[in-house]
Amino acid sequence: MTRRVLVLSSTTSYRTDDFMRAAAKLGVEAVLGTNRCHELAELWPREAFGGSVPIEFRQEADAADLIVHEAATRPFDAIIATDDPTADIAARAAERLGLRGNSVGAAHTARNKRLMREAVARAGVPCPRFAAFAEGDDPARVVAELRDAGWQFPVVVKPLLCSASRGVMRADSPAQFATVWRRLQQLLQTPALRAVEDPDGHRILVESFVPGIEVALEGILRDGALTTLALFDKPDPLDGPFFEETIYVTPSRHAPPLQRAVEEAAGRAAAAIGLANGPIHAELRLSPDGPVVIEVAARSIGGLCARTLRFGLAGASLEEIVIRHALDLELGALDREGAAGVMMIPIPAGGVLGDIAGVDDARAVPLVEDVQVTARPGEVLVPLPEGAAYLGFIFARGDAPAAVEAALREAHARLRFGITPLLPKLA
Repeated sequence: MTRRVLVLSSTTSYRTDDFMRAAAKLGVEAVLGTNRCHELAELWPREAFGGSVPIEFRQEADAADLIVHEAATRPFDAIIATDDPTADIAARAAERLGLRGNSVGAAHTARNKRLMREAVARAGVPCPRFAAFAEGDDPARVVAELRDAGWQFPVVVKPLLCSASRGVMRADSPAQFATVWRRLQQLLQTPALRAVEDPDGHRILVESFVPGIEVALEGILRDGALTTLALFDKPDPLDGPFFEETIYVTPSRHAPPLQRAVEEAAGRAAAAIGLANGPIHAELRLSPDGPVVIEVAARSIGGLCARTLRFGLAGASLEEIVIRHALDLELGALDREGAAGVMMIPIPAGGVLGDIAGVDDARAVPLVEDVQVTARPGEVLVPLPEGAAYLGFIFARGDAPAAVEAALREAHARLRFGITPLLPKLA
């Protein structure tokens, strides 16, 4: 009997096609749960998915109700989340349907940076010092309160519910703090973020800045036990003023004892949050005192970055591993040969994307496997900290991490993007 999984994927997700291919390879029927309008959802190719279910993701409880109702006539064997909001919905629906997954509380905590920080700090896992404030607070009053509590600059301000480094900014002085605070206030006033019903969607988190290089851990939890699937180095410093990620390379070049310390910290943080089953994506800073947990998300890595990972002789994708786990199947071989990396192509400036050049030259760089430009001519580009997207992705594979990193940088240097600035709005 064919197993059926529900894949929750938003209109902006890069992951839909990769999960479709993984399900087909495993002989699993995949149903698409999407926040596309019902007319567009029904146009999704039947050969790609076993139909679709239009779901409003902003209403988590209602979304879970709809999934449970749908499962009464079309039962699901697993529910797969592709990002932070859908992880919350997947947990709610899976709990009611008796499917493998995380508790609702754990998924909600992982999504909310304040709740995550509180849980991790209570467990004694190293994390930045933090405090949450109302979006409408006066920045001068916030600085005074921080100073009274013994805080020192630099600090980092961030929204509590956004992802992909959106809205994350560093401030080195009270004057800079006021500037970035007001900039984040403006971002939180945009219609999509104003529609968030969670009260923490309208609060701002202040954290101490942790010096050090960042790493990312990709893992999977089975009944609370963490299996590390990959540890990525981020060779570009993430020191601000914004925190746009660019290059991920695996395996890590850090010393084995430090890698083990990273795995231990990520596992302790996941346990503190209450995560027990499914993929995690953890971000950690390697401070002078050891690994510091920045984030633990109840999902696998975002964008197209999962394409860097191939497991075993069959070259299983990360999406295959996630589906296998959700269906309580053997994961198969998890060994990986050689090195691999991805570069998320940053948006250098805001404006309208025009001509794109150099893609073939970039693909011709030795070790480069592919260049995927996901932005399209005519698209309005919004860079960080207000934006939440990339121009595309560069993939490379080779024998050594250093060679892979060099290939990614060379390929990026060959790309050219014409961007026309937007005309200023008239008063």
